[in-house]
Amino acid sequence: MKVAWAGSPEAFEVCDRMAKLVANDPVFEKFSKPMLGRKELFKNTLRKAAHAWKLFNDLHLTEEEAKWLRHYIDEPNYTDLHWEMFVPALEGQCTEEQKKKWLPLAKTMQIIGTYAQTELGHGSNVQGLETTATFDRQTEEFVIHSPTLTSSKWWPGGLAKVATHAIVYARLIIDGHFHGVNGFIVQIRSLEDHSPLPGITVGDIGMKFGHGTYNTMDNGVAKFDHVRIPRDQMLMRVSQVTKEGKYVKSNVPRQVGYATMVSVRQTIVADASKALSRAVCIATRYSAVRRQFGSRNGGPETQVIDYKTQQNRLFPLLASAFAFRFASNWLKSLYTDLKQRLQVNDFSTLPEAHACTAGLKSLTTAATAEGIEECRKLCGGHGYLISSGLPELFAFYVPACTYEGENVVMLLQVARFLVKTVSDLGNKQPVGTAAYLGRVAPLTQKNCVVQTAEDWLNPGAIVEAFEARAARMAASCCQRLAEYKSPEEGFAELSADLVEASLAHCQVIVVSTFIRRLQQDIPGKGVKQALEVLCYVYALFLLHKHQGDFLATGYLTPKQASLANDQLRTLYSKVRPNAIALVDSFNHTDHYLSSVLGCYDGNVYPKLYEAAMKDPLNDSDIPDGIRQYVQPILKQKLHSAKL
Repeated sequence: MKVAWAGSPEAFEVCDRMAKLVANDPVFEKFSKPMLGRKELFKNTLRKAAHAWKLFNDLHLTEEEAKWLRHYIDEPNYTDLHWEMFVPALEGQCTEEQKKKWLPLAKTMQIIGTYAQTELGHGSNVQGLETTATFDRQTEEFVIHSPTLTSSKWWPGGLAKVATHAIVYARLIIDGHFHGVNGFIVQIRSLEDHSPLPGITVGDIGMKFGHGTYNTMDNGVAKFDHVRIPRDQMLMRVSQVTKEGKYVKSNVPRQVGYATMVSVRQTIVADASKALSRAVCIATRYSAVRRQFGSRNGGPETQVIDYKTQQNRLFPLLASAFAFRFASNWLKSLYTDLKQRLQVNDFSTLPEAHACTAGLKSLTTAATAEGIEECRKLCGGHGYLISSGLPELFAFYVPACTYEGENVVMLLQVARFLVKTVSDLGNKQPVGTAAYLGRVAPLTQKNCVVQTAEDWLNPGAIVEAFEARAARMAASCCQRLAEYKSPEEGFAELSADLVEASLAHCQVIVVSTFIRRLQQDIPGKGVKQALEVLCYVYALFLLHKHQGDFLATGYLTPKQASLANDQLRTLYSKVRPNAIALVDSFNHTDHYLSSVLGCYDGNVYPKLYEAAMKDPLNDSDIPDGIRQYVQPILKQKLHSAKL
C-alpha cells in the first residue's frame, strides 16, 4: 500500500529516503518552533534553507529528490516561491534567449526570485492590477511604478527580506495606450549588500494566522517609485515591445501565461492529499489509542475508533486523502502532457488543463481545510494542544483556500469552461474530462436503476450517477442563462448555481480518476480490494452529502439515496480492520507529523505529559509576575502594591 500511495516503487524509495534524511538531521528539528518569537522563527528558517541547499549540492540530489527534501523539512520559506513560481514562470514565459540568461542564475540560486502579482487592492482580478510599466522609447526602458497605495504588491513569499528579483505583473503602457497586464523581471535588492535598490520600498506584511506556521515566511509588500529596467526584462514569449516602442504579439496565445498557474495548482492538489493524510493519520492513530465509555463488567472502555459516529466522520476523510492523491497523480500527467504540447506550440489542451487545475485546486483545498479541522475535533480536547500537531497543521494549510486563486473564483472559472462546452455541443464534441457532457441528452433522460444497497458497489452505476447530476446541473444553468439579456448579467445572477455545477463537475473528475486507478494493475495482496472499499466510501459519502442535488435533478429517488447510505455504513465496517495499516501506508515519520497524538508507537499519554513539561512556563515553579501581582492579592495588600 505504501507503493500504491507513493505512485511507484521508485517514487516510494525517493520519498522514504528523503523523509528519513530530514527526520534524522538535528538541524531540521521543529518541535521547539511554537516557543520561538517571530525573529527567531525567521532566522531559524533561513538556517534550515541554507542547510538544505548545502545538502542538495553535497549529495548531488536530483530535482525530484530536492523537491521531497523541501517537502519533508515542512517549513514555509523563501525557496518555495523561488522553485514553484519564479523558475516555472521563467521557463514558461521567457524567450529562448531570455532563458539562457536567467535560468542558470535562478537554478544555481545566484539570484533568488519571487512572484509579485497580487496587490493590496487586487488579487484574483488580474486585469484590475494597478502597477504600471511605461515604456520610455528614448532609453529603451520600462518604468515600473506604484501609482496608488492599493497598487502595492502584497503577499509574495520571500519578497519582504530575501528575494533579489521578482517577476512583477504590471499594466503595460506605450504612448498612453494600455496593452494588457504583462510580467517583468525586476531586481529588488543589491547582490552586493542585499539592500533594497533605489526607488523600491519593501517590507513584511506582518504576522499571519497561527504561530509557527506561515510566520516562517517573509510575505512582503513592495512599492515602486519610477524604477527603471531594461527593455529585455519583459517576459517576451507571448508578446514584446520593440526598440521603437511597437507592441508585437507572437503566435503564442496570452493564455500560455496560465501554464505557470496550472503548474502551481497541480502541486497544490498534491499538497492537499499530503496535508489531509497527515491529519487523518493523527486522528486515526489517536482514535485507536483513546478509550472512552462502554466499559462492561469492569473491562476496558471502548476504543473511540469503534464508535460509528467516529467512523462516519473519520473514514470518509481517509478515503478523500487517497482520492486526492490519485487525482493529483493524474493531474501531474496532464500537466506533463501540456508542457510537451506547449513546447511545440500546441495549445489545444490548455483550456481544459486550466479548468481542471482551477477546479480541483478549489475542491481539494476546501475539503482538506475542513478535514483537518474535523480531525482536530475527532481528537477531543487534546486536539486543541499545539503538541497534537493539528492546530499548527490547520494554520499552515488553510491559506491554500485563498492563495493562487480564491476558491469560489476558481469554480467560476470552471463554470465559464462548462458553459462554453455545453454551448458548443452542436459544433464540437467535448473530450477529456468534459466528454460526458457530449451525452447530456441521454444523461438528462436516464434515471438510476439501483434496486439494492449492493448495487451501489458497481463502478458504472456510481460514475453514471455523478455524470448525470453534473450534466443536468450544467444544462440547467445554461438554459437559465439564455433567459437573460446579456451573458454577463446572467452569469452574475446565477453565479451561486454555477459554482455548485462546477463543484459537481470536479467531483466527477475525482471519482472517475479513483475508479480508473482501480482498473489498473495494483500489486500486493489485498491492496486493490482495500482501495476499492475506500473508493466506494469516497463516492457514496459525497452522494450522501450532496443527495439534495441528486434528488433535485431527478436522477435518484429517495429510496436509492437511502440504499447508498446503507451501503456506506456497511463499508465502514470493512475499513475498520485496516484503518491503522492504511494510515501507516502514508509512511509519515514522527518528525513530519510533529504530533504526540499521532506517534507511531502509540505511546500517547507519556509523550503528552513530557511535551507539557517542556513548556517555558514550566521552567520554574514560581514564574515572573507571581510575587509582584498575585501575592499582594492573596495577602490583601493590593492597595499598597505598586502596579
